[in-house]
Amino acid sequence: MSDGLHLLLPLAAPAHEEARSLLAGMRLPATERLLATLVVTADERDSEQALSMPHERVLARECGLPLDDGRIPLAAWQVAAAGAPDGAAWGWITPCHWEVGTRDIRMHHPQDLRLDGEESQALLAAMQPFFAEDGLELRYEAPTRWLARGPLLAQVATASLDRVIGRLLDEWMPRGDGARLLRRLQQEMQMLLYTHPVNEERLRGGQLPVNSFWASGTGALPAQVAAQPAGLQVLHGLRDAALLQDWRAWAANWEQFESRDAPRLLQAAQAGHDVRLTLCGERGARTWQSTRRGPFSRLSTLWSRPRIAECVQDL
Repeated sequence: MSDGLHLLLPLAAPAHEEARSLLAGMRLPATERLLATLVVTADERDSEQALSMPHERVLARECGLPLDDGRIPLAAWQVAAAGAPDGAAWGWITPCHWEVGTRDIRMHHPQDLRLDGEESQALLAAMQPFFAEDGLELRYEAPTRWLARGPLLAQVATASLDRVIGRLLDEWMPRGDGARLLRRLQQEMQMLLYTHPVNEERLRGGQLPVNSFWASGTGALPAQVAAQPAGLQVLHGLRDAALLQDWRAWAANWEQFESRDAPRLLQAAQAGHDVRLTLCGERGARTWQSTRRGPFSRLSTLWSRPRIAECVQDL
């Protein structure tokens, strides 16, 4: 870990063809100069079928969390960071809409629900007794994010919400010990929610019904966990736009990084400060870091600037 400045960019290089095409056509000279000034110090690869996302694994490594696929305890870490560590297993529960086809099921982005707090808390109250039967306590956090606490969440491996939004769900269902119970609970909630008054009212208003939930960020914290390093900043703009498949907004976030963040990182690196930049895709993450260079090396960066698309094409 480092006390310097470390920027982490989730979904800076998504696999979507439109994103790759946009990135190939972008002119980002400040970013490219920055990458030419830094050196690659970490290169992490995994499969697109991994349950945890590359940016989640980078965050876990920086904070000393377990790197077990699908069991990175991000929800428990969030609870501990808020000042209430209790050693229990936690998970995020996302009320969501599953679009059921004749042969497959696809998850909508939770934002599509436009769920308000009153609706969300009414649904949580209806679902809580069923969760309690399996030893799970539900707590409200936001309209599309609840917290769950219970031993079951220490055993089950769950796919990141970032993996499943907009995708077919068959290959992303919970795995490992406890998965069967969690999937049964999902089925029970589908039946409960089908005729729930909140959904009946939503359907009358032309809104999508909440017909299931997704669990993610599951696991329990180890005894020794570091806080998020002071210099680590996670920039969510690219991720948020990519999950909505709003590629115009995604490109605008790259332009914002080019005009705002790349120059300050470059200035800090040239001043001799420790600087790191981690760019993530769907398969891997790559970290560039400042290092001491000789005069010839510094001069060479003036003409050896790699294009950003080339730097992230395999992520």
